[in-house]
Amino acid sequence: MSKGPFRADQVGSLLRPPAVKEARAQKAAGQVNAEELRKVEDTAIRHVVKLQEDAGMNAITDGEIRRAIWHVDFLTGFDGIEATQGDYAVSFKGKGGETQSTSSMIAVTGKVGRSKPIMVDHFKFLKSVTTKTPKFCIPSPTYMHMRGGKKVVADSAYPDQNEFWVDMTRAYRAEVADLVAAGCTYLQLDDVSFATMCDAGVRKQMASDGLDPEKLPETYANIINGLIAGRDDNLTVTLHTCRGNHDSMWMAEGGYEAVADALFNVTEVDGFFLEYDTDRAGGFAPLRFFPKGRKKLVLGLISSKEAALESKDMLKQRIDEASKYVALDQLCLSPQCGFASSAPGNRITEEIEKKKLELVVEVANEVWGTAA
Repeated sequence: MSKGPFRADQVGSLLRPPAVKEARAQKAAGQVNAEELRKVEDTAIRHVVKLQEDAGMNAITDGEIRRAIWHVDFLTGFDGIEATQGDYAVSFKGKGGETQSTSSMIAVTGKVGRSKPIMVDHFKFLKSVTTKTPKFCIPSPTYMHMRGGKKVVADSAYPDQNEFWVDMTRAYRAEVADLVAAGCTYLQLDDVSFATMCDAGVRKQMASDGLDPEKLPETYANIINGLIAGRDDNLTVTLHTCRGNHDSMWMAEGGYEAVADALFNVTEVDGFFLEYDTDRAGGFAPLRFFPKGRKKLVLGLISSKEAALESKDMLKQRIDEASKYVALDQLCLSPQCGFASSAPGNRITEEIEKKKLELVVEVANEVWGTAA
């Protein structure tokens, strides 16, 4: 079984089929139980696995079908971490100036621990229903911390924040070890903090929360290194970073200049998924910090927010522009984010979702001669 990142790859989440949304609503209303909901989810995961395989993808995810929100479901699986539903000062933005508040807040209310596996069973099911490489995506804890700093880590539990990171690292490493034992060879950390730290408004909010946006990129890079330190030689780890993705809206904008050096050269992962589908991501110049060698850079040039299909010529031109900073052999292609970071999903159809994945594969084949 091959390891990623692949020339044609993807970020992870996929649109939830209507049956899943209906079953979730029925579960909330007490009309179906957890086992009945799981059976609906199992069917939906088999469906999205086939969709990905038919599109020609080699990295197959479970679409995060069992999750309500990309990060909350995982992080609240640890002891001592709770969802709070409090608003964050930075809103999501959409076309035409529309805005939405972000209420997927998380707080550390007690000592962090992992008394039981969190999503190992999710991975085991995915592995059982695909013949390709099962790719599993989990959130990095740094985004949770970035949205408030000490405000979201209770002093009663952690008067010394360093102890919080010690416990969090221990808990993550236990989950990663169990995923590897279950056969995981391709793990992605979703870490929105790096890209959102490039936004002037977010940086201002961070400063008001007592955080230093100048120092945090290197701090967070080292924290991520701790989460995966001593990992199995057969495990490939990538890091995805974007500027927010909910209901085809975004939270931040600004190029990677402020974080590029720490992101690329301090973070000890095997590849990076970078959002590059709009001007909000800035230009390719920050890629000059990308190291030569084994690390791969996956260009997120295809929008998961907009229905319009990108032209192959435009995509090839953008890949060529990026190759002026990073060798073509180190580059790959993907959508810029998932198609449904939260259960409602982006404002596109499943048909468009599949066409976007097919487009990634077609362009990869034409540029590199392979999608693998």
